[in-house]
Amino acid sequence: MSREQTGLLDCLIIGAGPAGLTAAIYLARFRLRVGLVDAGNSRAALIPRTHNHAGYPNGIPGKELLALMREQAANFGVTVRSGLVESLKQNGEHFLAQFGGTTVEARSVLLATGVVNNRPEIAPEIHDVALARGLLRYCPICDGYEVTDRRVGVIGTRTRGHNEALFLRMYSKDVTLIAPDGELDLSKDEMARIQEAGITLRDGPCAPLRIEGDAILAPVPGGTLAFDTIYPALGSIIRSDLAIMLGADATEDGCLVIDDHQRTSVPGLYAAGDVAKGLDQISHAMGHAGVAATTIRNDLSAKMLLLR
Repeated sequence: MSREQTGLLDCLIIGAGPAGLTAAIYLARFRLRVGLVDAGNSRAALIPRTHNHAGYPNGIPGKELLALMREQAANFGVTVRSGLVESLKQNGEHFLAQFGGTTVEARSVLLATGVVNNRPEIAPEIHDVALARGLLRYCPICDGYEVTDRRVGVIGTRTRGHNEALFLRMYSKDVTLIAPDGELDLSKDEMARIQEAGITLRDGPCAPLRIEGDAILAPVPGGTLAFDTIYPALGSIIRSDLAIMLGADATEDGCLVIDDHQRTSVPGLYAAGDVAKGLDQISHAMGHAGVAATTIRNDLSAKMLLLR
């Protein structure tokens, strides 16, 4: 029996990445009326093949993982509606979400909208090819193992660049930290640690990256550097605007502040995955989602709203 309804929803989930789809499966199995809207921008879809997601000994492409999760959600009556939620407002104790000329009303909302990585200077078509070939990578926690003993470049400055370069140093002795614009702007302590680790330093600007054979090239003042992989350490944009417009508390960088049960500071509004402060990992997002879905069910039950 389908648990997705066209009337008042128990929960509207915004975002169909690993967090949103996991929550949809849980909530549907709790027999709640669930809606799921997705703008089609999940970072998981960009992963050529993840090797640290348990249960897939040979790894699994991000798109395939999302397709399997959608299929599982569909088994319990949840379908993903395509669209960008343009506004989210409160209507008494309910929420009104607008997307594609449609207005949806829900008792609760789960934001699983994720983040967008800031890209280095690179042509879009080259970016996608480099990403698919593993020449460009965004998550050393996810795939640092795959660059063991390879030539690794890190584009970044200050503490973010310092931390990522040192993290990758445990996989390879050949790590270079490159400033995207001018200088690296490291503190004395950061500079000392980088030098002690044997990491090469290069000031920018770093001209647009390009591919040559099996290498990705980074043109910098004085020459062009060739790497097996480059990691941009340029931060990200948190897709938390909908919650912040409702007055939800957020950190300086835009991550939503949540309690131990994934509640934001706005009653009835929850967050899971990368939009909340966390590890930016598929497994972590799915854990967030399980907690959020159970909390949503329990909070609605406490208000006697789940009686049919």
